[in-house]
Amino acid sequence: MMYENLLFRGGKTDFCKSGEEIGSPKTILNLRQGRDKHQYTAERMLHFPVSNDHEKYNTSVPEVRTWLNDLFGTFEDPTLPLPLFVHCLSGKDRTGIVIGCLLTILDIPREMIDEEYLLSEGDVRLDLFAMALDGIGCPEAYFRRLDFHQIKSNLTHWFLKV
Repeated sequence: MMYENLLFRGGKTDFCKSGEEIGSPKTILNLRQGRDKHQYTAERMLHFPVSNDHEKYNTSVPEVRTWLNDLFGTFEDPTLPLPLFVHCLSGKDRTGIVIGCLLTILDIPREMIDEEYLLSEGDVRLDLFAMALDGIGCPEAYFRRLDFHQIKSNLTHWFLKV
């Protein structure tokens, strides 16, 4: 089944035999330390690891801020092929933060963002998640070295169809 203009999130994909098992994404954003084992049929395979030496929920740490800014530069490209699959090892920590940032940029109410995060499996820590989003504060200022208006425009067009 092919989905268009959708955003999927998840954990490791090592057990998946085909891209269909993860929604047939055209772009895969891997946030794990290691590369994906399979190439699937994605047009773009992007890898944005961040060292395990850094607490990803502490978004005020310069290394985490740099990681997020580098990653969000991806969303400046209006030709990014969709659907998009974002994943890390468990799909709740690195991926949760990235999805939380995306939803924040889209002006989704915080309660809904928290609810989306709580759909994660495993030991979810809403207190850490809140710390991460609070640390970002105003997304326009946090992502100031990027074309924030282009990112917001792209995300809105892709996922909200406004």
